[in-house]
Amino acid sequence: MSNSTGPEWSGDMLDRPEMVEAFAAQLRRALAAHADYVAHIRRDAEAMWAENPPPEYSTFEAWWRHGKVTKPFAEIQEHLEKAAKLTFRLEARYRKNRHVIPEKRQAAAQAKQEAAALSRGQAPGRLSDGQPYPKPRTTPAPAEDGGSFMDMVHRSA
Repeated sequence: MSNSTGPEWSGDMLDRPEMVEAFAAQLRRALAAHADYVAHIRRDAEAMWAENPPPEYSTFEAWWRHGKVTKPFAEIQEHLEKAAKLTFRLEARYRKNRHVIPEKRQAAAQAKQEAAALSRGQAPGRLSDGQPYPKPRTTPAPAEDGGSFMDMVHRSA
């Protein structure tokens, strides 16, 4: 939609909630202006017909034709007003489906990943498979005489 007061819109511009809000507001203003225009024509048509019914019609026929002429104006006006109200639904659904739900899903996925990382991670005193850490080996004190390195290895094994 393009007019002299606003930008020309394209779908890729509607990735941010404030852009959707601006689009819906602009669309509402345009629909309201058209509804006002139709209402003005309808009022004129109804007043003209009520004051100047064609002389060749009976009262009933004038009333019946009046309804046939002015009823479409009323229906068009109602549709335009309903369309303007639907822009609020458009804005809310777009925000919900493009921003709120994906953000909630992303937060839930992140929480799930964090929970999985905590469950995979090593809890204090446990290995990753849930088994307790083996007790550290205590190395015997070297013999007073020094002994050889291999003797120490054999003693600790």
